[in-house]
Parts: sequence; C-alpha cells; structure tokens
Amino acid sequence: MPETILRRVLKAPVYDVAEQTPLEKAPLISRRVRNTIWLKREDLQPVFSFKLRGAYNRLYHLTDEEKKRGVIAASAGNHAQGVALSATKMGIKATIVMPRTTPMIKVNAVRNLGGEVVLHGDAYDQAAAHAKTLCEENSYTYIPPYDDVDVIAGQGTIALEMLRQSKPFDVIFVPVGGGGLIAGISAVIKQVSPETRVVGVEPEDAACMTEALKAQERIKLKSVGIFADGVAVAQVGEIPFRIAQTCVDEMVTVKTDEICAAVKDIFEDTRAIAEPAGALALAGMKKFVEEKGVADLNMAVIVSGANMNFDGLRYISERTEIGEKREAIFAVTIDEKPGSFKRFCELLGDRRAITEFNYRYSNRQKAVVFVGVRTEGGTAEKEALIKQLRQCDYELEDLSDDEMAKLHLRFMVGGHAKGVENELLYRFQFPERPGALLQFLIQMSEEWNISLFHYRNHGAAYGRVLVGVQVPSAQKAAFETYLDNLGYRYFSEQDNIGYQLFLKPLE
Repeated sequence: MPETILRRVLKAPVYDVAEQTPLEKAPLISRRVRNTIWLKREDLQPVFSFKLRGAYNRLYHLTDEEKKRGVIAASAGNHAQGVALSATKMGIKATIVMPRTTPMIKVNAVRNLGGEVVLHGDAYDQAAAHAKTLCEENSYTYIPPYDDVDVIAGQGTIALEMLRQSKPFDVIFVPVGGGGLIAGISAVIKQVSPETRVVGVEPEDAACMTEALKAQERIKLKSVGIFADGVAVAQVGEIPFRIAQTCVDEMVTVKTDEICAAVKDIFEDTRAIAEPAGALALAGMKKFVEEKGVADLNMAVIVSGANMNFDGLRYISERTEIGEKREAIFAVTIDEKPGSFKRFCELLGDRRAITEFNYRYSNRQKAVVFVGVRTEGGTAEKEALIKQLRQCDYELEDLSDDEMAKLHLRFMVGGHAKGVENELLYRFQFPERPGALLQFLIQMSEEWNISLFHYRNHGAAYGRVLVGVQVPSAQKAAFETYLDNLGYRYFSEQDNIGYQLFLKPLE
C-alpha cells in the first residue's frame, strides 16, 4: 500500500490549484525547546488548509460522466472548502452538506468558493448520512475526506515538498483526525527517508488512531471532544489505519490547554493564527520533547490549517496560560477576618502576580477563595507554591486541570445557595444553534426544577453549559434516561471539588 501511495503522489497534479507552501524555521520555539523546529505552513493554502490537495486530486481522477453528474461531500469546514474550490476550478457542480451548527464564517466561505451548501443535522455524522442519501438520489460522486487513495496521495505531496526544502528530519509531527494526512506523509517519508520518525498527534478526547493502533483494529470512540473540530473523528479511516500500522512510529495525545498554548506559540513566531487542529502537531512536539528530554534534533511540524472562528480566540486566550503552565488556579481556605487577604498576598510575594481572585462571604470563620496565580516557572513552581501554602496551614485544592472550574466556576463564584434540595449538577455540550436550549427544556419534566445555569459562548459549534437541577432521589434514574434520550453530550459534576467548595447548596 505505501508503494501505491508514493506512485500516486508523484503523479498528483495538485499544483493546478494548491500552492507549494513554505517550510519556515521557528526561532522562538526552537530556542525554548532546544531543538531546531520547522513549521510547514499549510495554513497558507488558498483555502487556509491542506485539505485542498486531497480534494483536488480526487476530483481530477473522476470520469467525464462523473464530472457531469456532480459531486457531494460532508464537512464542517476545511474539506468542504477544498472540494468547493477544486470543483469550481474544474467546472463541476459541488454540493456540500454541513451541520447546522457550523459557524457562518465557514458556511459563507464554502458558498463564496462556489459550493452549494445544504445544512443538515447537529453533528458531522448526521450531515454525512444525509450526504450519502443525496448522493444516491442524485447519482452524485461522494468525495470522502480521508479514506481514499487519491485523497491520501494528494495530502502526501506535502512530504515531497518537505524533502526538497530541508535536509532530512529526525522527527515529523502530524495532526491526526481521520488519518488521511498522516497516511500520505508517512507513506512517502518511510520510503524516501526511512530513518525519519513520523509521530501522529491527537487530542486526548479524540484519540481514535491512538486507540486503534493499541488494539490493532479500528476502534470507534463512544464520544469525541469538539475543541479541535478539524480532527474530531470517532473512527480512523480503513486505508489510513493500514498505512499507519507500518509507517507511523508513535502517537502523542495532548490536552485542550496544551493546544491553546501551541496556538499562541505559532502566533508569536509567525504572527499567524492557527486553528486548534492546525496547532495540534506543535502541541504534540512540545510534549514529546518534554517527556523524552531530546535536544539538538531537526524536527518538522505540520501547521495544517487556519480556519479559526474569530469568537473562539477569547476561549483560547483564556486557556493559554494554563496550557503553558504559566498559571495555576486554586481553591484556598483563608480566615474570615480583616487582613487575611493581605497576609495571603504577602505569602505569595511580589514575584508572583495574582491573575484573578473570586470570593463571596460564606460564614464568620472561614472563607474559600478561587484564586489564579502566575507561575512562570511552570509545574515545578506550582508544586513549590502548593507546598509553601500547605506548610503555612492553608487548605488548598489544585483546580488547574479541572474542566468545570476552567469553563464555568471561575466565572460564577458567588456563594452557596440555601434551601435548594436534591440538586444534581451536570456539564453539557449543547449544539450552538437556535432551539437547542428550548429542546432541553421542553423534554424536561415539570417536576424537575433548574437551580443553577451557566452558559458562555466560545465561538465553537457546541455551547458549554453547566446546569443544576433539583431531582428527587426516587427520580434520578428517570432523569438520566431523559439525558440519554436528549442526545447532548453530558458529564456528571456531582462530586467535583469546586462544586463542593463554592456552589453546593447548604444543608
């Protein structure tokens, strides 16, 4: 299979529409990680993503009859734009099915490139199913996003460019969603420069290739995280998986905060804003270097795209400091008396900046405060600070990795409610579309009362919502059945330490 891909890569006419993108040295990142880091700038393609390569190569191989009938694809963004531009270039009608939750900036981009957009469903799977239905009804040709040899070969042209642009790399880091990009790159690299290690990078909550390679079969994830939407795939493609089994050396998974920090790193070196999936490989490189302690290597990172919804920058900037390990957030118990806050700040010293401090009076003896502290020394400084505070008899909980605290709690610390019985707390991902909240409320029994609600728009396809509901103990099973039938992804936060300290109703 890799040999077949290489032959197709060598004949792929992607430069009819795509650009040979630069391979740029990243001096700031290189100094920080003590290795030579090169960024392959696929964000500079005409559609701001590498997807154009594979889409055009697939359309190029259509028969004349298939071109006359037109093509269809399902996508929430980058593949859609690649297909639309390629089809317009070749004079082919292209229909793109996109979820109704897709940000309008991406919908309008596809329309501006000549694609006919059909909005259907709340998620990619629903859009893809509808695209298959339309395909059968209208005899269109379906253009898959990654599980196709011509699509993979189109993406593989990136590897040929990199081999021409630099001396051999020690390691190449590639973002992984469905696997088309890493399949194309690794198939070429392992035949031309076999000593180069190819490392795939996935979000921890969407690690379908990682799990598949562990199990030696294509595992389908029960759910996937949606932050890096360009790689939010539940099951890796069949062809990419077969190639990865022989051509990918290892996988690295990273957290959301680490991806946010990588977006900032790319900006500081290039003044370009990568989308989360576009910065994913850099986040993986940083983790790889930290865990293995390697230095003085020549390493390349694929910056795969820049189709960022502008509203999402607020969320990324909020999470970046934690991702860089330059901020820690704690719940700290202090005495409820004059001068306590001053003494706490004096203990931190004038070298550590307090980034936030949230507090509301609770009782006469003790106060629990939500505090953010700048930690330029990273994890080591945070651990030293925790030790210092505990030695001074402060009770402390580290919330730096608590998703509920970072998404909701820091914006709503306000004291414990009184007289609220049988409260259950859940964190949700609502589709970011009109009617999502109404659907949640309509299906809820009138016997269940909402006692807490926090929502904040992050510019993503899904809204992040925290909900407290009063549910009698005897009805808890019925309530969770309602949640399962609702179809929104949810997480119980009943035992979350932040909830216990700041929000849980008083007995």
